[in-house]
Amino acid sequence: MFQRTIVTAMAMTLCASTAIAQDLPQASSEYFTAAQANLEAAIAREPNTNQATNIILFVADGMGVGTNYGIRLFQGQQMGLLGEEHNLVYDLYPNTAIIKTYNINAQTPDSAPTAGAMNTGVKQVFNTINMADTVVHDDCSTESPLRLFSEMLSDAGKSVGVVSTARITHATGAAVYAKTANRNWEDEAPEGCTDIATQLIEQMEAGVIDIALGGGISAFAPEGTELAVGSGGRPDDANLIERAQAAGARFVYDADTLAAADAGAPILGLFSGSHMSYEYDRPETEPSLADLTAAAIEQLEGNGDGEGFYLVVEAGRVDHASHGGNAYRAFTDGVAFAEAVALADEMTDDENTLIIVTADHEHVISFNGYCGRGTPITGLCMGVASGQVEHSGEPALADDGMPYTVVSYTNGAGSVLVEQEDGTYAGSRPEVTQEAAMDPDYLQQALIPMGSETHSGVDVALWAKGPWAHLFGGTMDQEMIFHVMNHAAFGAAE
Repeated sequence: MFQRTIVTAMAMTLCASTAIAQDLPQASSEYFTAAQANLEAAIAREPNTNQATNIILFVADGMGVGTNYGIRLFQGQQMGLLGEEHNLVYDLYPNTAIIKTYNINAQTPDSAPTAGAMNTGVKQVFNTINMADTVVHDDCSTESPLRLFSEMLSDAGKSVGVVSTARITHATGAAVYAKTANRNWEDEAPEGCTDIATQLIEQMEAGVIDIALGGGISAFAPEGTELAVGSGGRPDDANLIERAQAAGARFVYDADTLAAADAGAPILGLFSGSHMSYEYDRPETEPSLADLTAAAIEQLEGNGDGEGFYLVVEAGRVDHASHGGNAYRAFTDGVAFAEAVALADEMTDDENTLIIVTADHEHVISFNGYCGRGTPITGLCMGVASGQVEHSGEPALADDGMPYTVVSYTNGAGSVLVEQEDGTYAGSRPEVTQEAAMDPDYLQQALIPMGSETHSGVDVALWAKGPWAHLFGGTMDQEMIFHVMNHAAFGAAE
């Protein structure tokens, strides 16, 4: 009776508020009616407290709130929209949070310990992966490994996969299966420690990792070994591809061999010598991130006895493009990431699949000026126009009388300061045309000169849907991602 009274009261309140809203002069505005529809959907939403059969963690490396904004407008403008009104598929997920990204000993984080926090539930030391807080970076003797979410789920009978457009041994992907005092020990480690590539094969042999798809084939075969793509680069004589095959894994190396792989056995997919191509430069023989994601889901669903799976998907090259000062490729890879999320969403069921979309950190990206609606996000900032929605078509000017791009980085290769013969730095901002700014190879102007643009310590966003996604909210530490996933997989069954 009490519960029915509450529901009735809520319904009456909703009806009353809707009636009041209709009396307002702004009630016919499309913004107003869309907001009212969103409000009603939010009021009607009920938490999903099912046990999560499947968990998919999407990580766009280097995609903080600012970078996500750029990706959103970039995709919208590619679709012929002004851009600002567009939403990426995960922008509309019902549950969101702000995520703090610092490491134990670093205000500005590194990708290895941030990904490690998501996979273990604790913060970690800069440049290390899945080690206790007593570890000393680059000191093999101090290693104290942690237990991974992938290992927990594998023990529970679930399948596990990792997908990345970076090297599969690189920081974010490696955090799904590896434990090391130095994230750079990808193909070689000091005596007493095991390199990351070898750890991946060991985890496949142990039955923890069922599918691994990414770049970085050079870490899996001896130096000089000719391979299907690229060549080996290991300093020892270990051929890890042959070792994986001897353990029953299938090896795939391009879009065709990936598509032809049958479910039922582990898969090792290595599609490039180092990192995979940026989406803008990707050849047809190389699978897209959406292709990799779809293949991983199909394979993981075909493994085991329907116990479910855990899949981590990384868009690694969003990060690399920003490090290079190239916003166009960062946004292009971000769109490819959003397409992979959309495909995974279509292939799974909200009732039993928890999908989490987030980033490990942000970059020092900046969006400049009072730009008018529809300003091309990779171009010059166009002025706000009076009497019309779209921008004026005339570039806004800075105090030096020159136009400026919407996007810049505060440090990086595009610095306007140039090293002089005496070792000092000086310079002035060169003029840039719209044609130059819109070129995919354009490097955004920056202030502080650095060969590689840096990460930022600012918060990133998280979007989620599915079982127990409502546990995400407010401002949270990054390790909370593990704890929500753990509850969704195990706690809900208690």
